[in-house]
Amino acid sequence: MLRLLRRNPELTRLFSAHAVSRSGDAFNTVALVVLVFNLTGSGIGVAGVVAFEVVPALLFGPVAGVLADRFRRRSVMIAADLARAACAAVLVIWSGSLVVAYGVAFGLSLGAIAFNPAASSLLPEVVEDDDLVTANSALWTVAVVAQIVIAPTAGALIGAFGVRVAFGVNAASFLLSAALLRGLRSGRTNAGIVVRGWAGITAGIEVVRNRPLLRRLALVQVLASLSAGATGGLLVVLAEQRLGVGPTGFGVLLAAIGVGAATGPALLRRFIRPAQRRWLFGPYAVRGGIDLVLASTFSLLVAGAALVAYGISTSTGTVAYQSTLQRTVSADLRGRAFAFYDVLWNGSRLVSLAVGGILVELVGIRWVYVSGGLLLLAAAAVGFRTQPDNANP
Repeated sequence: MLRLLRRNPELTRLFSAHAVSRSGDAFNTVALVVLVFNLTGSGIGVAGVVAFEVVPALLFGPVAGVLADRFRRRSVMIAADLARAACAAVLVIWSGSLVVAYGVAFGLSLGAIAFNPAASSLLPEVVEDDDLVTANSALWTVAVVAQIVIAPTAGALIGAFGVRVAFGVNAASFLLSAALLRGLRSGRTNAGIVVRGWAGITAGIEVVRNRPLLRRLALVQVLASLSAGATGGLLVVLAEQRLGVGPTGFGVLLAAIGVGAATGPALLRRFIRPAQRRWLFGPYAVRGGIDLVLASTFSLLVAGAALVAYGISTSTGTVAYQSTLQRTVSADLRGRAFAFYDVLWNGSRLVSLAVGGILVELVGIRWVYVSGGLLLLAAAAVGFRTQPDNANP
């Protein structure tokens, strides 16, 4: 990874912007859920803030894909960063209102929905096809290393000084990210694609529907999101109610995921092959077993160790998924394909959050994780069922 960064200044600039932005996000991830949990005192309240992060993906996801395929991807990313900086700054000034917190969650998510398809589609312009796995591993690793370093610090600072400092750091990080992205040479020209009407918006759906591997991956994404929406969004509830730890302990759990997620690409990058089922679907089986462990333990140490393994499986699966789409889908459709998967993921995540929020109030957080583990095992079974296109078993 370091060799590729040294010889590719464009990737280095993109990597730096990603590192800065993700460091701010680590503060925000802890601060927003802690703020809402303090304001509401309930799992439903936490599920609500995550729901406000999901709804924009359903409403605007297809439009974001069109933006990424039609306009200058660099400009789309910069505009999204500036909008998110403004949203985060709102909670620096006013952090005592649940309505404002939900509104900021909506705005930050809207910016991410515009940013992510453009960023994912831009990467093949920055590196060669043979370097995609390495580049995706580098971008993923810097994100989770930021989580490892920042999340525990964020929890401690929030516990000592409140949430406003975290939102201030997040706003500043988006501004610095935008400044770094301005120096990119890649993504400065329009894609040159004329996209009109409903057919243009649905082109991403068509490219997925016409490829057996992409269709199967879409189904697996839905099943996995039905699990991860609740278990990820309600991790703060697991920390508080089952493990008996506060914001600092929650930050440690997030950092444990980050340790695993950083370790995965570092150890396994050379073995990851896009489109191979062991890398696309195997991680779901691992994560399903881990959710069942989390459902059965009261130990912070056991939960932390399990979440390290969760991070390893998540990172390797994500790198394989990103690289598969970047290689499989043509440049003129790439943004819309990524956006379609985002819509599937977030739509299922919203359902998961609604059901998980109710379950945690009725039967407790343990059964949220039991259900999540079974869904992930089902996702793995579906993925392994049929041989992917042009892949080895």
